[in-house]
Amino acid sequence: MNRPDSRFLFAHPAHFIALGFGSGLAPAAPGTAGTLAAWLLFPFIRPHFSAFGFLLFLAAAFVLGAFVIARAGRALGEVDHGAIVWDEMVPFWLVLLMTPDGWLWQLAAFIWFRFFDIVKPQPARWIDSHVKTGFGVMLDDLVAAGYTLLALALFKAIFNG
Repeated sequence: MNRPDSRFLFAHPAHFIALGFGSGLAPAAPGTAGTLAAWLLFPFIRPHFSAFGFLLFLAAAFVLGAFVIARAGRALGEVDHGAIVWDEMVPFWLVLLMTPDGWLWQLAAFIWFRFFDIVKPQPARWIDSHVKTGFGVMLDDLVAAGYTLLALALFKAIFNG
């Protein structure tokens, strides 16, 4: 199956989650659509958790992601199919949790995260090409989140003193 559709999305709960509740069906730039969906969902999810509770939620979502991505990837014939965007969503929620307040900081986080996810600096590139599992798909985006947080910290140090 080359391009999943709404029938695929609703065929199994793992597909629905892996495809980011449908955001991965975007006809262009599904990874960006998934990251945008994560950004839009964040204000609805975050208030229900303490900071530590949200980290636990993210850890559970990461583990769940490894499984649902593996299942959806098998069904699609490619573990890191472009329509699979849960791997963008969970790490970006982590980034948003640690991003300074304000929509400009969140916009910067969005741009930096997409940049690092696309460019895949090491070790993300190695993980992406060598760890062909649901865990590997999740992990390379977690590395992109780490680079994003580092970039944000540097910008905050430069611009806020």
